Amino acid sequence: MAYSRAMVDTSAPPASERAARQRDVVQALSQCVPAHALLWQAEDTTPYECDGLTAYRQRPLVVCLPETEEQVQAVLKACHRLQVPVVARGAGTGLSGGAMPHAMGVTLSLAKFNRILDVDPVARTARVQCGVRNLAISEAAAPHGLYYAPDPSSQIACTIGGNVAENSGGVHCLKYGLTVHNVLAVRGFTMEGEPITFGGQALDAPGYDLLAAMIGSEGMLAVALEVTVRLIPSPQLARCIMASFDDVRKAGDAVAAVIAAGIIPAGLEMMDKPMTAAVEDFVKAGYDLTAAAILLCESDGTPEEVEEEIARMSEVLRAAGATAIAVSRDEQERARFWSGRKNAFPASGRISPDYMCMDSTIPRKRLADILIAIAEMEKKYQLRCCNVFHAGDGNLHPLILFDANDPDQLHRCELFGADILETSVAMGGTVTGEHGVGVEKLNSMCVQFTAEENAQMLALKKAFDPAGLLNPGKVIPTHNRCAEYGKMLVRGGRLSHPDLPRF
Repeated sequence: MAYSRAMVDTSAPPASERAARQRDVVQALSQCVPAHALLWQAEDTTPYECDGLTAYRQRPLVVCLPETEEQVQAVLKACHRLQVPVVARGAGTGLSGGAMPHAMGVTLSLAKFNRILDVDPVARTARVQCGVRNLAISEAAAPHGLYYAPDPSSQIACTIGGNVAENSGGVHCLKYGLTVHNVLAVRGFTMEGEPITFGGQALDAPGYDLLAAMIGSEGMLAVALEVTVRLIPSPQLARCIMASFDDVRKAGDAVAAVIAAGIIPAGLEMMDKPMTAAVEDFVKAGYDLTAAAILLCESDGTPEEVEEEIARMSEVLRAAGATAIAVSRDEQERARFWSGRKNAFPASGRISPDYMCMDSTIPRKRLADILIAIAEMEKKYQLRCCNVFHAGDGNLHPLILFDANDPDQLHRCELFGADILETSVAMGGTVTGEHGVGVEKLNSMCVQFTAEENAQMLALKKAFDPAGLLNPGKVIPTHNRCAEYGKMLVRGGRLSHPDLPRF
């Protein structure tokens, strides 16, 4: 399949057209924000040309950094009047190109909205601005014996607004849920600059559950400025099991066995041998380098609950074929066990010039099957791949290692990633778990969803943003894109969208 899955159009418009448009936009926005809040020179806008997915880049027309809600509202109204696309941006830690700028649009940086407005220990909620870091919420809640549960690996840097956009999870989402399960309300503005609130303090509300639609919408429906999150009590004790397996199938079966036993661990993660070697060299966590796969299983709660659950999980893991089991003796050792998992991405960056982190889901029972399939793909595409999984909920994060300076390697990397996503769908999974679609997985969406389903998603988008100005060209593939991609995906002798012309 000699085909690039992303087909991202990064072609620049004519210089004269861009300059004229830039002049009009800067003039309009200068009435909305102070002069220092507008960037349009190349050297100033280049740092915003991509998010954590660096393979695809586009320099924005203008970058705007508002400081108040009134300024955000005025900017959106001005852009709507001029029909200028707007891409909201947080910390830029996304991995799917969701914050990649539009060549003729405004990148709306919300980095200055970084205040924690209120922590209510009685209601167990926190009200924060969209630019507050994920970890900062837990740090603010810690004096009250509370914390914010979703913990993506980038939590030291990623913002709650970005978490809402992507419906982020993390190591502990198996037990405590994703962002959508831990957010009560989101307040912001529509593309027209109209105030809008999703959810509220009540447990439920009449009408459509628009909060769930907003969370995971990747900035396509509205611009979020303020988020109310749930806080949960910090556990009295947490302990972690590190289990080694000499076969990936045994490790995959062990994951299913733990869940089948009625145990919901606080975290259940899996790393294959190449990933274990990479992180052990980086953080010295004490991992078993001879194991084909390692499972990290955490239990938290009261000391009595933890003792009982650790004993039950150890029994299940031994029965599933674990060759070695180590249980953390104190908080320092528990943190050391997890340090390797939390540093999987930077560890991969040490052994390869570049990597592309994929994100798909599969049924837990197919964990071993997908690992074996990825091993075959490594041979096919002549690229290495390190694997780390949120094993408990079947969320894969294969890291394909390549050199972006070699166009052929980049192309093979794209094909490798597309193959992983398509194989995940074929195994009963999805093309994304928590990283979002952005521009990275547009073609793969054609594999998972029908034309009717795409039309339904576009209808929802149109209901909020009729002009299609918020983060355009992301998430939802066009029929033409699916038709083009479908040239290479003839299934059952049937060509997708036969009525559309091929290019």
